[in-house]
Amino acid sequence: MMNEIVIISDIHLGSDVCQAEKLSKFLDKISTQILIINGDLFDSWDFRRLRKDHWKILKKLRQLSDNIKVVWISGNHDGPAELVSHLIGVDFVDEYILKSENKQILVLHGDIFDNFISKYPMFTKFADKIYRLIQRYDRFHNNQYYYSNLAKRNSKTFLRCSEQIADRALQYCKDKNCDIVICGHTHAVLTRNSDMVQYYNCGSWTESSCCFITINSGNVEIKNG
Repeated sequence: MMNEIVIISDIHLGSDVCQAEKLSKFLDKISTQILIINGDLFDSWDFRRLRKDHWKILKKLRQLSDNIKVVWISGNHDGPAELVSHLIGVDFVDEYILKSENKQILVLHGDIFDNFISKYPMFTKFADKIYRLIQRYDRFHNNQYYYSNLAKRNSKTFLRCSEQIADRALQYCKDKNCDIVICGHTHAVLTRNSDMVQYYNCGSWTESSCCFITINSGNVEIKNG
């Protein structure tokens, strides 16, 4: 089935926990008119960290952009990506509004709603490094991400942050007169409804349960990659 829109988020090329092999297979079989990368395509701007399979993802995105529309939305890890976006032939934007059936859909990464990052930048970087170490341990020892998932489930700060981002995104969506808002950033799949406005978070491609979103005739679905 040809989808109208497919959205993926938080790939983090260059990180040890990027699920590049899964993503490569996913891109090989993708069938859509528009592919949206909802932020954090890269983990950092140190391209020396990109493995061969990570460069392969960029090559496949370049090839896809010759046949379908590919949109790359800015994430907090992406930095000034305009040059790279031209090299792989995709549009690089802060947010993207599209229409499907009678629904106005707003897509953005979601980091602008994360007050914790702006208030505690050093602690955020430290916590991110610790979490990545836990993910690396999970990947290389059992590949089930048990301990990293446990850390997220038991972190009140993370859970509160995820809910706050959803609340702020819903309000921002209302202010934009849109019906649906789709974010990434938190790496946590989530759906919320408020005053006829819907919020979706499409998770990430850094853990075993990689997810993506499809949009067809105004209907949004979260699926496993």
